[in-house]
Amino acid sequence: MHATHNTGPSQQHQVRHHACHSDAYAFFNLLTSERWLDTVESLLPAHRERHFPPTETLSMFMAQALSADRSCQQAVNAASVKRLVGGLPRCSTHTGAYCRARSRLPTNMVSTLTRDTGRWITAQAPTAWHWRNRPVRLVDGTTVTLPDTPANQAAYPQSSNQKPGLGFPLCRIVGLVCLGSGAVLNASFGRYSGKGGDEQSLLRSMLDTLERHDLLLGDAFYATYFLLCQLQVRGIDAVFEQHGSRRRTIDFRLGRRLGVRDHLIVLSKPIVKPSWMLLADYDCAPATVTVRELRAGCKTLVTTLLCAKQTDKAALTSLYKSRWHVELDLRNIKTTLGMAHLSCRTPAMAIKEIWVYLLAYNLIRLMMAEAANLAHRLPRQISFKHTVQLWIAWSGQGQTMRQDQIYDLLVLIAQQRVGKRPDRIEPRAVKRRPKTYPLLTKPREQARANIAQFGHPKKLK
Repeated sequence: MHATHNTGPSQQHQVRHHACHSDAYAFFNLLTSERWLDTVESLLPAHRERHFPPTETLSMFMAQALSADRSCQQAVNAASVKRLVGGLPRCSTHTGAYCRARSRLPTNMVSTLTRDTGRWITAQAPTAWHWRNRPVRLVDGTTVTLPDTPANQAAYPQSSNQKPGLGFPLCRIVGLVCLGSGAVLNASFGRYSGKGGDEQSLLRSMLDTLERHDLLLGDAFYATYFLLCQLQVRGIDAVFEQHGSRRRTIDFRLGRRLGVRDHLIVLSKPIVKPSWMLLADYDCAPATVTVRELRAGCKTLVTTLLCAKQTDKAALTSLYKSRWHVELDLRNIKTTLGMAHLSCRTPAMAIKEIWVYLLAYNLIRLMMAEAANLAHRLPRQISFKHTVQLWIAWSGQGQTMRQDQIYDLLVLIAQQRVGKRPDRIEPRAVKRRPKTYPLLTKPREQARANIAQFGHPKKLK
């Protein structure tokens, strides 16, 4: 029988005790620092004392996600070695206990910590990190692949263009990111295709994350009538690329002219109610909405910032170019941290794994924000990969860092600046040739049966 955990000072004492006697994981020490202790304590599930209590399991999970070898065996082996180095009794290297501890770890605990860390980082951001004293939020979507298991395929089916047995389950992710700090504020997940899995639907589920006076920046997927109305009601301005359905009908001679290829237009509510929308919400939506439309380079932007004197065309053009940061942030999460291909074999664990990656990303962003403050720089001027490399090098030492060493680590983080490469153009192609293996064009079980019967095909030259 599990013993329910206590609340208050006694529970905090237990958390501190584990922090002092844990395997000295760096993530564990961050999660049990003064600023997060109360939050972590309030989210701890009912548990009894084991080799892998919830907080240490979470820190191991994050370290596992950042490791080149993401296997559970590697995580347990590292824990066993660190216990020996720390003078603790040796434990088994079997992975069963750790895997069960991961499955018991509440997804709500990980997701809440992710959102809280993102909110804390952005709340501490100085006004110099904002755009004209306004916090800017970036929105964008991406996809990740899951292991090809029946459970994952049922929850997140592969692309319909692929034959059964030849594709991987696809999960769509839409995230809200702070432009100033790069921290993830929230994320929503859905199927790659089908009702409720599009980027618009996933963003609507996170609108409560945005606050009045925020400025939302996104690509052409988001410039729709009803989203613009919802944002205006909430007191949130937006800058989007114009939706593809309107690009051919743009005429800058219409509406109220503000400048060269810059005017105000009135959009009318669509006659047909969208299938995702309730009739009551459709009836309550305004009949028209006034937006500003302008040509910025090779793109047409639509925005609710209507005053050309307060926000001129050049400022909006420069602001929209900064939207590219969210593409780089998603690349950092998927490529630098390794979230592009998940490892967990069930949908529930896969979603938990995504939140673990996002939490690890936010903790890295936390260190970058502190280093930026120390060096009087913007967080966007500091290299994310450089910070991850320093973090992994230090956490591999298995020692708790003193306050003066933390200061020195932040100095090292701030040393590498991101180079300025305006209008950089690179081909989307790779120079190194792949190995000459043919593509798998039939289910693996069928391919194995053919090999058993006829042998391997001749090697390609």
